[in-house]
Amino acid sequence: MKNRLLKGLLVFLSVLTGGFAYSQDISGTVSDSNGPLPGASVVVKGTTNSASTDLNGKYAIKNAGENAVLVFSYIGLSTQEVSVAGKSVVNVVLKDDQQKLNEVIVVGYGSVKKKDATGAVDQLSSKKFDNISATSPAELLRGKVAGVQVTSSSGEPGAAAAIRIRGNTSVRSGNEPLIVVDGIVMAGGNVSAGGDNILGNSSSRNPLNFINQNDIESISILKDVSSTAIYGSRGANGVIVITTKKGKSKTPELTYSTSLNFSKYSSDFDVLDANRFASLAPAGSDKGSRTYNWKDAVLQKGFTMNHDVAFSKSTENSNTRFSIGSSNQDGIVKNTGLDKYTASIYNSNDFFNGKLKIEGRLSYTALRDETTLLSNDVGYIGNVIGSALYWNPTLPIYNPDGTYYSFGNGGPQGPNDDDYLNPVQLLNSYNDYTNTSKLLGGINTSLKITNHLKYQFLFSVESSNATRKNQISPTIHIKDVAQVTQGGIKKYGQAAIQNGSRFNKTFEHTLNYNNDITKSINLDALLGYSFYQANLENSYSRGRGYDPLQTNLIDNIEGGFDSAFRPFSDKSKNELESKFLRTRFSFVKKLFVDLSIRNDKSSKLGKDNQSETFWSAGLAYKLIDDKSGIFNDLKVRGVYGTAGNQEFAPNLSREKSQYGNNGVSEFLNSENSKLRWETTTSYGVGLDFAILNNRVTGSVDYFNKDTKNLVLPKGPDSVQPGSPTIKYINAPGSLINKGVEVALNVKLIDNDDINWDFSTNASFLKNTTKDFTATLYTGAVNGQGLSNAYAQVVTNEQPIYSYYVYDWLGYAADGSSIYSDAAGNPTGLGLASKKFVDKQPLPTMNLGFSTSFRYKNFDMSTSFYGAFGHYIYNNTNNALFFKGAFGVRNVTEDVATSIQASGDPNSPSTKYLEKGDFLRMGNLTLGYNFNSSFLERVNIKNARIYVNGSNLLLFTKYTGFDPEVDTDKTLNGIPSAGMDYLSYPKAKGFAVGLNVTF
Repeated sequence: MKNRLLKGLLVFLSVLTGGFAYSQDISGTVSDSNGPLPGASVVVKGTTNSASTDLNGKYAIKNAGENAVLVFSYIGLSTQEVSVAGKSVVNVVLKDDQQKLNEVIVVGYGSVKKKDATGAVDQLSSKKFDNISATSPAELLRGKVAGVQVTSSSGEPGAAAAIRIRGNTSVRSGNEPLIVVDGIVMAGGNVSAGGDNILGNSSSRNPLNFINQNDIESISILKDVSSTAIYGSRGANGVIVITTKKGKSKTPELTYSTSLNFSKYSSDFDVLDANRFASLAPAGSDKGSRTYNWKDAVLQKGFTMNHDVAFSKSTENSNTRFSIGSSNQDGIVKNTGLDKYTASIYNSNDFFNGKLKIEGRLSYTALRDETTLLSNDVGYIGNVIGSALYWNPTLPIYNPDGTYYSFGNGGPQGPNDDDYLNPVQLLNSYNDYTNTSKLLGGINTSLKITNHLKYQFLFSVESSNATRKNQISPTIHIKDVAQVTQGGIKKYGQAAIQNGSRFNKTFEHTLNYNNDITKSINLDALLGYSFYQANLENSYSRGRGYDPLQTNLIDNIEGGFDSAFRPFSDKSKNELESKFLRTRFSFVKKLFVDLSIRNDKSSKLGKDNQSETFWSAGLAYKLIDDKSGIFNDLKVRGVYGTAGNQEFAPNLSREKSQYGNNGVSEFLNSENSKLRWETTTSYGVGLDFAILNNRVTGSVDYFNKDTKNLVLPKGPDSVQPGSPTIKYINAPGSLINKGVEVALNVKLIDNDDINWDFSTNASFLKNTTKDFTATLYTGAVNGQGLSNAYAQVVTNEQPIYSYYVYDWLGYAADGSSIYSDAAGNPTGLGLASKKFVDKQPLPTMNLGFSTSFRYKNFDMSTSFYGAFGHYIYNNTNNALFFKGAFGVRNVTEDVATSIQASGDPNSPSTKYLEKGDFLRMGNLTLGYNFNSSFLERVNIKNARIYVNGSNLLLFTKYTGFDPEVDTDKTLNGIPSAGMDYLSYPKAKGFAVGLNVTF
């Protein structure tokens, strides 16, 4: 009895003293490197006692206890545990954890921890983005990820960018990766309407222009078949998964970002000035004027202004974020620019204790492109840049009476001066702008059927409408361009209006099961169904032959000759129905096995082969896992599987014809009921590692991709019965692409005051064709005397787009060019032979490295990237700069002083092949984060100011405007690579920016 009373007393005293111990209150401030952190979570470890920080990062916890441990956490920052140890005030600073930010990577229909992935996957978080607004998210990838190359077609605002993940996998079909935004699969391709062919065709626009960089939370790059095969016929070229931001703070948060960017011409390339021209040109070439400079004629200082505002809030059961943004950019070529306005909203709500979740996303983008005559395939007449370069610098631009100077007679343009254009007149006589609106929306519903089984339904739409209007004034006369004769009267001028609209929709159902089957085995299985429909409509009208007094042709397009008025229209639809299954097995958290299979049925294919199945298998094993000391992690990976390429036009498998004027029918291509997907079979092995207490992490990968069933056009059969027109077939042979990738990340210094990180990556690529029976010509070369010329060939046992030209050996004593004959002996042009010259346009090595440094509130970051082992064909030099043009036209210094004879033809040859190797400083940013004590007084959570420089340094031996160029020189539907022709120069930019969070 006494013992029981004693025990009861001890229990009472324990509870009493324990109650006193837990009566202590704790308060403090939670911050990160930018200052006070609102919405951070504070939890007493082992209890449900918790609190969140307010707008000033302050918190208060009651009844914590003098020996309690507080757990501080915030999304994207390292969780920190602090022992109270009798203190009543506990302040903490949470650190960025880049490894944690990259730990979970969004992949197809889900996510995976990078350390558990069987495939080659990488992710860029928003913290890795340079602090300057990019026109397109494609620019953010340059030099940041091993195996990813981004090449702009030119420096024009909004210009197309070729994105290649592990090289090219197709000859004629698209090589662009699949783009997925918040689970919504994008159609890809050009979002803007095409233009009218006045002085050649112009480049397409970047399909990622519609995305606001400040809305992006992360970009995942899926590189190998283990991660892309779940997309089946869409995944052969890799996949880029873009995840946009959600609300993070439990208190309302308002952010504002702005930047001003000033840009200018950055190239060293130049032609002769007036004085040098007069001293070197043949007698009679000097016309007396010394006022002309080609850069003043067509170039200007560029200017860009960006504004972005976002509001967000998150609770236990809901999440909301709304943003609006604007970007107004004037290019460095006059009459060019891009205005972009964006708005997006995200909202999610949980119902029934989290069993049902409904997410909605909607984004809208309005683009206005303005451009000038920057055509890719203009002849010797030249476009705006070409005419500015070749204009005799001793000629004026204007006559004394203010009219445009004409080369021939010193007055208004005469009848025989229509192939030598005044560049300023050409610039001011042309108008071209495109208005594009794009809507992207989706609803995602998730239902937890059980603790292990979840059902998801996604419905999304992608809609875009674009109108392009362009005109060239009837007051400028260009040879064989924009002119028509009716009733014996010749008139000039041309106007065109083109409308393009897309409406694509997706329905997807997925069922996901995730459970620990045993203590050692976890199963994550996904079963899905998807239906995708793409609708495209275009309409086009063109008028020619206007009265010289007419100025606004676009709004009076019918005002030209009725015989020259032409309307056109077309419409297409394609559908893709898919069933897929993926299973992931984890054995004792060391061995991981991924298996996926997907069946696609597409209306693009022949009726006998509309269904195709793709699959993959991935295996990973952790040799070392989460060890301390020198060696911390070591994982080996291996993958094998197939994926398809759907990036070719619809209706290639069907007999297609169209009705022309007066109801005349024209066959376009013949039916092929057996046409099937291009299929890429690939395998690879990889190694992921972490050493020196995770301060050094990296990966090494080898891959091999073999693409078969290449879709190519076959000419009309010569023997009947047979195909009377082009027929698209799966050609024999294959394209093999293989390479090695290396990535390394180092934390050089990591403490409260100083952080210094360094990252580098490199990829080494090689491609060739095998058992390829076709010979395809591409790389069209344009200019005077270059009709029907080409520089590249795709054929067997050669890298794709290999250069096939005359082998130029130099000049003879009489100034004529010397070439090699079939046996390699020196000879004149008449006996010379075109040949493969063992040079190709695709880089064999891509390199990138970056570093970031922080000292207290100051930070600095810079990035470099480059490409090596390839050659650029300088079509600009080939077309404009040869001795025979000098005197009438301007040239470069080396041409003016060369021994080349005036009558020596400028035939396509190795003389115009130049090494394209370059290394560029992409960005340099210096920033300052204002301290929290100052911000608290003005009710601001954090604020940062920065200055940024872009394209500040370039190391190259290429003599053109810029080695990072890819002018579209497609020939007969076969794409080209590495061609440079009168491209828009790249700009050097300087910016100042401000980011504020309230």
